Amino acid sequence: MDSFLIAASDPIAHVVQHTSVGIGEGLWSFPIISNHIIMQVVAAALLVWLIPKWVMRRAGDDEINRLVPKGWGNALEALCTTLKGQIFDPNLGKYSNTFTPYLWSLFFFILTCNLLGLLPLGDWFYFIPGHQIGGTSTANIYVTAALAIVTLIMVGYNGWALHGVEYAKHTFMGPWWISWFIAILEVIGFLVKHTALCLRLFANMVAGHILLAVLLGFIQAAHDSAGLTGSLPVAVAVIVVSIAIMFLELLVAFLHAFIFTTLTAVFLGQAVNMHHDDDHEHDAHAEDNAGPVGASH
Repeated sequence: MDSFLIAASDPIAHVVQHTSVGIGEGLWSFPIISNHIIMQVVAAALLVWLIPKWVMRRAGDDEINRLVPKGWGNALEALCTTLKGQIFDPNLGKYSNTFTPYLWSLFFFILTCNLLGLLPLGDWFYFIPGHQIGGTSTANIYVTAALAIVTLIMVGYNGWALHGVEYAKHTFMGPWWISWFIAILEVIGFLVKHTALCLRLFANMVAGHILLAVLLGFIQAAHDSAGLTGSLPVAVAVIVVSIAIMFLELLVAFLHAFIFTTLTAVFLGQAVNMHHDDDHEHDAHAEDNAGPVGASH
């Protein structure tokens, strides 16, 4: 009933950050302990504990079976292999092994935060006074912005480290009298891409939870206006729709962890493989001039 009352009065209360310990006030406040910070620590702790445990599960101790994953380890290996083979390798090429640990960590951290946000932990731990437990940390713009900024720094640093001045020069395209304008557009596009990376995850995590909170609020509103009997049809309809939305939220949790990681791999690949397309065009031109295989010249 408490959840219904909160949803009816303020649907955003379920998604905003609740600070338990902080410094400063208003716009200058800085949370030290909040529900979103707690959930990030919980997500990281679960990953540090569970992933090595799952990876160590093997089918047996003999020479063959100790190489075969078992249970959750099998699913984990299949997921990691798919991400690397289908996403990381095509985008990063020879640098794939360098960035794969970061990309795997990014994917599983975002996924775990998204999934933990689907659990009603606030209702389970209501007995803890003065502390708000639960919530989706990836529904916090500061969290998604931090992840996007880390990606931006990695893209810029590795592009410059691998290509030096050429990385900066590639933004100046076309004739000299317009190249400066193109360079400005390239820089703006670079920043906009990473801003969109931040906002996409944030907006999708917020939207679903607000929708669920509003739907639950309908039950309390119907009860206040029509009583228990009159609110029963509304409650049944809301519960059915909420279950469907929860399944959609589960899909969104996986989907946006995948999208964020994929776009990070794409942006990194564009930075570290600057001459990738040029090399392919050069190879294709060489093959055209070489003639068919086995032909005599």
